[in-house]
Order: sequence, then C-alpha cells, then structure tokens
Amino acid sequence: MILEKSILAVITTNKTKVQGGGAPIFLCEHQNEMDLIAKNLEAILDGIAHSISEDMYIIVKHFE
Repeated sequence: MILEKSILAVITTNKTKVQGGGAPIFLCEHQNEMDLIAKNLEAILDGIAHSISEDMYIIVKHFE
C-alpha cells in the first residue's frame, strides 16, 4: 500500500466537532489563535493547511 496523503493535525475552536483519532487535535479559544496555529503547524510539519469550515483546519501531508 502506498500512502499518498496523511492528516497530521486538526485545529479547531469547536471541540464538539472532533473526537479522538489518528491525528493530534489542537483546541483554540478563538479564530485568530486557530489561524496562527494552523499557519505555524503548516510550516513546522511541512504540510498544507486546509480550511474545512469556519472553525476547523486540517494539516495534510501530500506524499509523492
């Protein structure tokens, strides 16, 4: 099996939308904090931040 994509992190301000899973979950107090954490994790993890909704981002790593 060849892995093409992987979710590295979930960042949200709404803890009711996420449950335990295979990726770390970062709970934020407000939108600005969520945006900052998503931007920083995107750079640190060498992934891409995708906005799933107004209150959630995921960081995805695309493998070649």
